[in-house]
Amino acid sequence: MIITVTLNAAIDKSLSVPSFRLGRRHRTTERRALAGGKGVNVARMLKTLGQPVIATGFAGGPTGSQILAQLAEESILHDFVRIREESRTNTSVLDPTTGEQTEINEQGPSVGADELEQFRDKLLYLARGAAIVVFAGSLPRGVEPELYAQLLREVRKLDVMTVVDTDGDPLRHAVRAEPDIVTPNVVEAEELVGHEFHDDGDRADAVHEIVSLGARSAIMTTSDGCWAQVLVDSAPRLYRVTVPRVESVATVGSGDAFLAGYIAQRYAGAAVPECLRFGVACGAESTGRMGAGLIDVRAVGRLLADVQAREVELPAAVR
Repeated sequence: MIITVTLNAAIDKSLSVPSFRLGRRHRTTERRALAGGKGVNVARMLKTLGQPVIATGFAGGPTGSQILAQLAEESILHDFVRIREESRTNTSVLDPTTGEQTEINEQGPSVGADELEQFRDKLLYLARGAAIVVFAGSLPRGVEPELYAQLLREVRKLDVMTVVDTDGDPLRHAVRAEPDIVTPNVVEAEELVGHEFHDDGDRADAVHEIVSLGARSAIMTTSDGCWAQVLVDSAPRLYRVTVPRVESVATVGSGDAFLAGYIAQRYAGAAVPECLRFGVACGAESTGRMGAGLIDVRAVGRLLADVQAREVELPAAVR
């Protein structure tokens, strides 16, 4: 079983607005509303990929009820803690004439100490029957940035693989808790290591730097694939995985799609390079549709043939 944790779940609204300009009145040509938050997106795609998954986290108010109702409608197993404050709604505006995307994410509810304790008990109960736990997305208001790190340490005692996909201070603290896998994008990785990347050498060094901070494996997603320093038979290996450019509709959620694809293959016991290839294919395929957490499995299979993974020499400090 795979558990996905979404502590700041949302209803994600995606709007298609041709010739979008600030300060003007517009009409949408397409609208989609989905239960979201990174962990929920990952759970949806794992379900699509045929892997057993339970989504958990916080849900509050009428918006929280809408999130849970939609998960039930999609037959996604879930076990959320109900909280007093209202769950958030996020809005993404896509201009199909330019391909530009504007995201407006609400801050989300504040969570009390009693609600946090209830969630911690629930997570540790669910994790007893899990092989992988994925911590994904932002933290709610009123929560210390160390929370993911604290939960990681407790879950690891149960001999469960831990995966983290977040940013900022929560990522910085989580990496020090030695998760099995972290999956930042380029901007998140630059913030974590404290400098910009200018070439492939910088990107290769970056995943090593992230591992040196505490993560056992680091996968940095890019617009054309990923860089990954991962453990293969307990030894570090560095891979560069690339996919040809595909026609993109919207990029929101492509990192979630990558993570779902990678985790699905890891759970199925595939070799690590094949997990990376499949994750990249899922991420690329997801950009062809509006709304996070949506992929076509047959299209992923067709795209997979064009995804290339090559092993790269490790930095001298690692060899």
